[in-house]
Amino acid sequence: MRKRWLWAFVAIPCALLLSGCGGSSKSSSKTGGTFRMGTSSGIDSLNPYVAFNQDAYATFQYIYPILVQYDATNKHFVPFFASSWKATDGGKTWTFDTVANAKWSDGKPLTAEDAAWTINTDIKYAAGGAANEAGLIAHITHADAPDPNTLVIHYKQAAGNVLGQFQQFFILPKHIWSRHTGHKGADLKTFANSPPVVGSGPFTLVKYQKNEIALFKRNDSYWGTKPKIDAFGLRMFSNDDAMISALKAHEIDAINVVPATGIKTLKDAGFEVSDVPGLDQTDFIINSTPQKLHNRELLNLKVKEAFAHAVDRAQIIRVVFLGTAKPAYSIIPPPTGDWSNPNLKPETFDLGLANKILDGLGYKKGADGIRVADGHNMSYQVITPTSVSSANRTFQIMQPDFRKIGVRLTQKALDATAAFAEMSAPDNKYLNFDLALWDWTALIDPDFMLSVTTCAQYGGWSDSGYCDKNYDALYSQQQLTPNQTARRALVWKMQKYLYDKRPYIWLANDDSVAAVSPKWAGFVNTPQGPFNELSIRSLTTLHRK
Repeated sequence: MRKRWLWAFVAIPCALLLSGCGGSSKSSSKTGGTFRMGTSSGIDSLNPYVAFNQDAYATFQYIYPILVQYDATNKHFVPFFASSWKATDGGKTWTFDTVANAKWSDGKPLTAEDAAWTINTDIKYAAGGAANEAGLIAHITHADAPDPNTLVIHYKQAAGNVLGQFQQFFILPKHIWSRHTGHKGADLKTFANSPPVVGSGPFTLVKYQKNEIALFKRNDSYWGTKPKIDAFGLRMFSNDDAMISALKAHEIDAINVVPATGIKTLKDAGFEVSDVPGLDQTDFIINSTPQKLHNRELLNLKVKEAFAHAVDRAQIIRVVFLGTAKPAYSIIPPPTGDWSNPNLKPETFDLGLANKILDGLGYKKGADGIRVADGHNMSYQVITPTSVSSANRTFQIMQPDFRKIGVRLTQKALDATAAFAEMSAPDNKYLNFDLALWDWTALIDPDFMLSVTTCAQYGGWSDSGYCDKNYDALYSQQQLTPNQTARRALVWKMQKYLYDKRPYIWLANDDSVAAVSPKWAGFVNTPQGPFNELSIRSLTTLHRK
């Protein structure tokens, strides 16, 4: 299997893309060639209404038009498919001027009508097939395109997160996706969107094999600045050691997220390793749906508090991340700047306090040292996705410490799709699972991360089953607060609310560490890594030295 995987990555670009593989034909040129990058995350789906993994959303960033993107500082919005914009009617109407004479990769015209259709479709099916996008179109009544290069979006009330939402909003080709709105929009989720994907970004996705490879060819009809490379490939690894070995053997040219254990060996081997504060955070998920069927003691806030004090973040950072991380404590990480609440702190690692809290709840230890709650042992299964490379070692650190407070943890490793399916079962009600280890990669604007714990995200982004109408009201309020200082105060309040309710116990805010061959220049690392959801900068500026 591994040999076939390698053959697919090396041979297919030459045949399909008609460009130099490994740079042999264009090694002296600063343009051209195929850039090969390794990742341990992977693309779980090519359908924006289904995809969950970060690499999928980075893929959409490169193949679909988006109204705005972040600048080089990752702090300010700059034009992308929208060349300019303005708000009128007290902030309830937003008008975007879009790029003229743009085309989809199949030659059909790309106009503001495609954007209006995507927005209106997501509004229509927000409670069904378009649930993944519901947060992005909240409070919009409708959109229209009075001419091919003008998009007008109408809000019920003035919103405070318009550009932040549209930095994540992928405009889909109406002539393709309008065929897949049947069954009251449910068909949006069943469309495979197989390559070659009809898009209009700097690259076109021409081949994809789940958990193996994705191949992107430069889109010569792209309306923006053309990439310098002919193509790039994403090779997906389930084993960090294999990924490190592939880079050292020059089977790939870069690694998007370098595991901590590989940093020194790659530096010693002459690869350029960059390390910047990151937006990724690992978390311990506690199923918090009010309708949970079994082990309902996990809904008790004192139990969650005890669990938080049984987590040795310092050891996790030292052993799992080898120091390339900081203790995490909030759903909005510090690299987002002023959006992160500075008044929150990580819970102390204190097994004595954790035991005292559980003792106070009357959960006595049995002869085997495991506590009994409501007539059953406090024994829980922890689901871990195989795509999160830190999960195994993190579990190995947590398991013996929880044993010391009378709680037995067992691990169940599944691929990401199966893990999420088990957590959200049955029928997106989150009734059965207990605990999980995963990670989240935040955006700069806090709205998305705050949305994943809303009731509306059942069956969408929710992985904790958390649903709280008071929290939902705060979420809606921050969306409808145009004054950013006032909005920040609400965002801080929401973080404190979640800190106390603990659908997540945050573990480590890890650095964004990437590595690239010294033969390449223009490889830009960001708080989300080089292959990211913030902008298309890295793979469009990339070139040979």
